[in-house]
Amino acid sequence: MHQKSTGMKKIFEKIVEGILTCSGFVTSITILLIVLFLFTEAFGLFGSKVIEEGYVLALNKENKVNQLSPAQIKDVFDEEITNWEELGGENLPIRVFRLEDITRYYTEEELGDAYQHAGACITKLVEKTPGIVAFVPQQFITEPEQVHFIKDNTISVKDVFAGAEWFPTATPAPLFGFLPLITGTLWVSLFAILIALPFGLSVSIYMSEIAGSKVRKWLKPVIELLSGIPSVVYGFFGLIVIVPFIQKVFDLPVGESGLAGSIVLAIMALPTIITVTEDAMRNCPRAMREASLALGASKWQTTYKVVIPYSISGITSGVVLGIGRAIGETMAVLMVTGNAAVIPTTILEPLRTIPATIAAELGEAPAGGPHYQALFLLGVVLFFITLIINFSVEYISSKGVKRSK
Repeated sequence: MHQKSTGMKKIFEKIVEGILTCSGFVTSITILLIVLFLFTEAFGLFGSKVIEEGYVLALNKENKVNQLSPAQIKDVFDEEITNWEELGGENLPIRVFRLEDITRYYTEEELGDAYQHAGACITKLVEKTPGIVAFVPQQFITEPEQVHFIKDNTISVKDVFAGAEWFPTATPAPLFGFLPLITGTLWVSLFAILIALPFGLSVSIYMSEIAGSKVRKWLKPVIELLSGIPSVVYGFFGLIVIVPFIQKVFDLPVGESGLAGSIVLAIMALPTIITVTEDAMRNCPRAMREASLALGASKWQTTYKVVIPYSISGITSGVVLGIGRAIGETMAVLMVTGNAAVIPTTILEPLRTIPATIAAELGEAPAGGPHYQALFLLGVVLFFITLIINFSVEYISSKGVKRSK
C-alpha cells in the first residue's frame, strides 16, 4: 500500500513537472514570437516609398531636379520653398499642381464627361509649364517620356531617426521623424524620475526606519492601493487639478505641458518605488544595524552608511520599475501633455511621447501601410529604450553592491 502511494506521488510529480516545463516553453516561445512580429512589422517601413503609393511627382522635362527629401517635398507643397533654385535647379518659380486643381486649367468639355481626357490634359500641362510640380496618380501620365519624374526613393533610416517632423498623413510624402517623439518621451520620463525619486526614497526611509509598526501597517496598504488605480483616473486628476495649476503658476497660454505629464507620472511611479525600496531596506539584517549603533553611529548615520548601501540593489530595482511605468505609460500622458509632436526646448511646452502616439494613431493607420509600420518601429524604439535603462541600472546596482562590500 505504501509503495503504491509512493508510486502515485511520483507520477503526480512527473505530471506537474511536465506541465510547468510546457508552460515555461510556451511562454518563452510566445514572447519570442511577439518580439519577432514587432520587428518584422517595424522594419518593413524602410522598404516603403517616400511618395504616396500609386502617385508620382511629375516635372517639366527641362527641369533637372532629380531627387527631393520628404521634408523638401512638404516645404514645396506648403509653399515654404517657392523657387527651384533653392533645390539645386534653375531660377524658376515653383507652381504646385494637385489633381483637384485641374478644373482651374481645363473646362469640363476638355476633360470629358467621365474625365476620360484628364490624363492627356495633365500631361500636356506639365509639358508646357516649366516650373510645375504635379502630384497626380501615375496612370494619369499618358506619355511618361514627355515628362520628368522625381526619383521615388525608399524611406531612409536618416529620414526616420534624424527627422524633426512627425506628420504621417502629409501628402505627397508623409514625414516619419522620430526625434520629437523620442525627446518628448525621455524629457517627460527624466523629470518624472527626478520628482519621484527623492519623495519615494524619503517615504521609504520613514516607513522602514522611523515609523512605528501601527503607522506602517496603516500606511503601506494605502500606498500599495495607489498602484491599483487605473491610469485614466490619474489622467483625469492631472487634467482637472495639475494642468490648471501649472497654467496659473507659470502664466502659460495652456497648462498641458511636459511638466504636467512628469508630475502625473511621478505620482504613478511613487507606489512602486516606495514599496520595493521599503521592502529592500527592511531586509537589511538587524545584526548590521546593531553593530553600527554599537560602534557609536547615530540612527541617521546607520541609515545612510549601512542600510542604504546594503539595500542599493533593491532600491535600484524599485527605480527601474518606476522608470518602466513612466516610460511605458499611455493614457495619463496623452491627456495632460498637449500631444504636440514638436521637439521640446523647455519642460513647460506641450509635447508627445512614443506610447501616446502609438495609442492615439494605431487604430487609424491602414494595416500594412507606412504609417502602421512606423508605429511598430516606435514600439521597437521604446523596447530598446527600456532595455538600455534596465542594463544601465543593473550596472549601477552591481557597482553599488561592490562598493558596499
